[in-house]
Amino acid sequence: MTKASGSLQELRRRIYRKAKSDKTHRFWGLFVHIAKRETLEEAYRIAKRNGGAPGIDGLSFADIEASAPGVFLAEIQADLKTGRYEPKPNRRVEIPKSNGKVRVLQVPCIRDRVVQGALKLILEAVFEADFCPNSYGFRPKRSPHRALAEVRRSVLRRMSMVVDVDLSRYFDTIQHSTLLDKIAKRIQDPQVLRLVKQVIKAGKSVSRKEARSARSPRTST
Repeated sequence: MTKASGSLQELRRRIYRKAKSDKTHRFWGLFVHIAKRETLEEAYRIAKRNGGAPGIDGLSFADIEASAPGVFLAEIQADLKTGRYEPKPNRRVEIPKSNGKVRVLQVPCIRDRVVQGALKLILEAVFEADFCPNSYGFRPKRSPHRALAEVRRSVLRRMSMVVDVDLSRYFDTIQHSTLLDKIAKRIQDPQVLRLVKQVIKAGKSVSRKEARSARSPRTST
């Protein structure tokens, strides 16, 4: 899991151990940990380290650092605790590909990246305990190098069959209702589930706009 410090790291360890020891346990009371200042500070630190362009509001890390990061995080915390938090739409960015097509990225505002990071810090401890040990994609402390090392070990064990699957636009086609149902099997905190839905909705709104644009007939003047 992503390294955190102090009590947050110990909290994540406790959650992970509980999830690992009891596969049917449903966690509650997690939202309070997501909205803690310590969690938000860690999420901001990770987001800042990763960098990235501003979202739709144009606010950059340089802007936040030049003003008052503490106030920025305090406002996020207050919005979460009072239920006022609403994510802004993601900014759509097209990245050209070598085949002439484009890869579409959705860039959240830094404020929303911090909230998503705090949510991830807590939920990751639950679901890392459930994931298959042979899964390497988009997981902490896992990389293509580790996956290749596992392939080497498999070859040494005389395994010779390889199945290579690449799903086109995988994240664009995930059934959100199915995803939420799976999360709800482990999480029974309504505030956390609402926050997950808000994150999904922010990305979904961009996808719907793209779909409407694709269906709209073009007119010439």
